[in-house]
Amino acid sequence: MNAEELLKRYADGERDFRAVNLTRADLRQANLCQTILIAADLHEANLSGANLGGAKLSEANLNGANLSGANLISCDLSSAGLSSTNLSEANLRGANLREVNLNEANLSGGNLGGAILTGGSLVGTKLIEAFLGGANLEGANLTHAILSRARLEKANLTHAILSGANLMDANFSDANLSMTKLIGASLVGANLSRCSLRSSQMSWANLRRANLNGATLYRAKLNWANLTETNLSETILIEANFQQANFRDVNLKNANLNRAIMPDGVVHE
Repeated sequence: MNAEELLKRYADGERDFRAVNLTRADLRQANLCQTILIAADLHEANLSGANLGGAKLSEANLNGANLSGANLISCDLSSAGLSSTNLSEANLRGANLREVNLNEANLSGGNLGGAILTGGSLVGTKLIEAFLGGANLEGANLTHAILSRARLEKANLTHAILSGANLMDANFSDANLSMTKLIGASLVGANLSRCSLRSSQMSWANLRRANLNGATLYRAKLNWANLTETNLSETILIEANFQQANFRDVNLKNANLNRAIMPDGVVHE
């Protein structure tokens, strides 16, 4: 089936196109709202600006496709292939992206508010200035992802992997990052106020000028981390490990450091 036939059949009222082969199809600006494209092959298809609101694309092959500016609100993209896909400026609010492969995809400026990304693979994914407020990223792999200036307020990132990620100036306020791996991540200027970072691994992370006011870092590992000019006021740092960390000009006003291991290896009483 080619793009012209698909659009004609859609205009005639047909909606079920599961397992259809539309490799490299030109569907720019197409209206495919509520379409069933389960297991469809849309490899390298051009769907820029297309309306796919509420579409069912689970297990579809969208690797290398262009979905920039597309409407994907409430779409089911679970287990879809989205590797190297262009999703810049796409609207994915409320979309189901459970266990998707988004490695090296471009979602910069995208709207993923409330999206489900549990267990997804987003290695090296670009999420620059993306909105992920309230998104569920539990267990997602975001190794070396770029989330500079992204908004992740109240997002769920428990057990997520963000090692080596670029999180500069990102907003994580009120987010849950418990048991998250942030080893070697760049959090320069990031807003982590009131975040839960319980048992998180932040060794060698760069937290320079980051705001962690009111955050919980119970048993967090911050050995060798850079905390220069970091705001740790009102934080819970019970049993946190700061061995070999850079503590220059840190704000620890009203912080709870009970049994924390300080940079010199001394346990704070």
